[in-house]
Amino acid sequence: MQAFLEAIEAGASGEELAGLPLPETYRAAFVRRDEAEMFAGVDSADKDPRKSLHVEEVAVPELAPDEAYVAVMAGAINFNTVWTAIFEPLPTFAFLDRLGKESRWGARHALDYHVVGSDASGVVVKVGSAVRNWKPGDKVTIHCNYVDDQDPSAHDDSMLAANQRIWGFESNFGGLADLTLVKANQLMGKPAHLSWEEAAVSALCNSTAYRMLVSRHGAAMKQGDRVLVWGATGGLGGYAVQHVLNGGGIPVGVVSSPEKVKLLHDFGVDAVIDRKAAGYRFWSDPHTQDEKEWRRFGKDVRALVGDDPDIVFEHPGRQTMGASVFTAKRGGTVVTCAATSGYMIEYDNRHLWMKLKTIKGSHFANYREAWDANQLICDGKVVPTISAVYPLEEVGEAAFQVHRNLHEGKIAVLCLAPHEGLGIDDPAFREKVGEDRITAFRRHGA
Repeated sequence: MQAFLEAIEAGASGEELAGLPLPETYRAAFVRRDEAEMFAGVDSADKDPRKSLHVEEVAVPELAPDEAYVAVMAGAINFNTVWTAIFEPLPTFAFLDRLGKESRWGARHALDYHVVGSDASGVVVKVGSAVRNWKPGDKVTIHCNYVDDQDPSAHDDSMLAANQRIWGFESNFGGLADLTLVKANQLMGKPAHLSWEEAAVSALCNSTAYRMLVSRHGAAMKQGDRVLVWGATGGLGGYAVQHVLNGGGIPVGVVSSPEKVKLLHDFGVDAVIDRKAAGYRFWSDPHTQDEKEWRRFGKDVRALVGDDPDIVFEHPGRQTMGASVFTAKRGGTVVTCAATSGYMIEYDNRHLWMKLKTIKGSHFANYREAWDANQLICDGKVVPTISAVYPLEEVGEAAFQVHRNLHEGKIAVLCLAPHEGLGIDDPAFREKVGEDRITAFRRHGA
């Protein structure tokens, strides 16, 4: 892939990129099928992605007519990369095998290794014969909705498709590599004012937050809505508070340190709760929740914004769902997309049914939602929440940081890009957006 990197850095034309021969192999981060039981009997918190993620050469897969090869300049770590690396809640090879049974093209994915990664930025280098809207030389970001557009269930809202998948998690050939293989309808234009690593971190989390809050498929937030955001400086929450502010809502951010409180204040979030300073104990023991603590938390929220939240942006899961259901306003909505603290949740159903509240599930975003969320970044209305950058050789350490919640925002991974700061094509617009805003998460050491 070195020839592609040199051509990209030299400003080669699309025709020149298309004329370069693909190598037989490329460098990639992956897990092995024969190591899927390596953490058997180990507590989840003690499983170490540094032991399971390998960075080696793998074979270049065949290109289908509706696909593109992208030279990956940078990728990012998401929780699904961690789940793949620790083989929870089950090894992802079952996903690859299921895809492998669907078609000749699907069979390429059922391998004894799984190349991971569900975010990336890079340059299109070759396209299949059926690709119309993209060409070699296009600078892109990649969203992770991997869907068969020939399936009628994939239309209207592709996230409801019977065979909807997440690229790099439920499919192979993900973005933590020097090359990736994606469907053409995963491609979006790269924000010209951002570096490769800044552009690589947003597609999954920003699109997810957009669907949860803005889309008619989510909470359909309106002006004046009070929105409680857990983990408001995290990978999801950092985008959520920006969407709330942009939409005329009133965010209430929940964080865990004075430094994160300051970061949110700098972003324009006035109402912030430091949960560690408050010392909330929603669970009095591993099996019992404390409603008095829910009430104390709800009182603190009302003291900040004058009422209960119309929307609760919920993703921690087990630790917070009981408090989320209780705290949401009568007739309000708890919209949830994940369960990073545990999938098996508990809440008092009386507070749900008697106060006509709604729990709404949400999962990533369809192409239109991802495109619109990406456009907000291109327009400078939303900025990336990048807090750290690692080289591909240290992808295991990057995943370890996410697994142990030692990070905030998003962690980027340099793939072909030899160092940070490359790929900025519109420095004037970058200056207009504001260097301090774009780099806020890194400057605060969050």
